[in-house]
Amino acid sequence: MEATKIVCRDTAERCRDTLERLGTERDMWVSTAHPDHGPHQVPLWFVWDGQAVWMCTGANSATVRNARSEPRVRLALPDAMDVVLLQGEAECHPAREVPQAAADAFAGKFGWDPRKEATPYVYLRVAPLTVRAWRGVPELRGRVVMRDGAWLG
Repeated sequence: MEATKIVCRDTAERCRDTLERLGTERDMWVSTAHPDHGPHQVPLWFVWDGQAVWMCTGANSATVRNARSEPRVRLALPDAMDVVLLQGEAECHPAREVPQAAADAFAGKFGWDPRKEATPYVYLRVAPLTVRAWRGVPELRGRVVMRDGAWLG
């Protein structure tokens, strides 16, 4: 395995790279917590609408139960060499009540429409309040690229 040299990006470049990945990636790790059962983490498909992440999972899942009782969540794109972590609060939208644009974007991206399933699904919407992005130790300084819901770059 060969190490690669990390070129430090400025905040504006990290923001651009993060937005590009949010627009093109497929999977995101979702971390929720339950006061009695502790942390829960699962990968889910997601769509970025320019303001928020939309994911969908079974209405009876631990992810939905946790988000309803404790909406603060953490999200992560699945690449340890190009880290993107988001923090925000999840809003739960039953599949039959989700905004059409979000559900259509989800169905268009994945070729699957949870609104048409017999079993109930819930869409989770997370508008990030904080985003951190870095590539290796040289980029740890300045890794916060969004604070209080505003991009810094």
